[in-house]
Amino acid sequence: MTILRILVVLLAVGVASLTAQEPNARQVAQEREQAELDAPKLVEVLELKPGMTVADIGAGGGAMTVVLGKWIGSGHVYATDITQRALQTTREYAKREGLTNVTVIEGADAATNLPVGCCDAVFLRHVYHHIIEISAFSKSLHASLRAGGRLAIIDFEGRPDPARIPKGVPANRLGHGIPASVVIEELTAAGFTHVLTIANWPPGDKNPTGHLTLFRK
Repeated sequence: MTILRILVVLLAVGVASLTAQEPNARQVAQEREQAELDAPKLVEVLELKPGMTVADIGAGGGAMTVVLGKWIGSGHVYATDITQRALQTTREYAKREGLTNVTVIEGADAATNLPVGCCDAVFLRHVYHHIIEISAFSKSLHASLRAGGRLAIIDFEGRPDPARIPKGVPANRLGHGIPASVVIEELTAAGFTHVLTIANWPPGDKNPTGHLTLFRK
């Protein structure tokens, strides 16, 4: 194989890899549709009202951030993530939707990096089981909320899938995911009060993806 042909092959592989990582239009539409369905349920659990401030920790593609940004009106949505790709995607998504009430912040492994006492409510969807710096991150979550603020952790039970288990997470996660009982144990240790657990989330969904644990500061 000539050097030119090798370069062409490597370029093709690189482009294919990059394309595979980028969400296509169908995926974006599916995420938005799911966010539209789930947002009213989350709003109810978090007792959100227009004008309040909420944070989407681990916003990913930004679908829930955008939906809540439209719903919250004169309020504000903070969106955090630890990857530049996710941060840029969410910024561009909010801009396309004409939202001026969304602030995108780079998070960290051990901290939300949100302003102290900025939020009436915070939620993490399928993110908490990745947390390794549990004590520091939980304290940061606590500091991000105003007194009486609510925290919702949406996650799923541990699954025996070694290839997908985040490196360094404690064994009590029981695989890829985390039991609701462990979420409760860790966050009450950080000073949160456990309010309720919804075993099947989203409620009413034919195929609920996991559980929701709700806390209050």
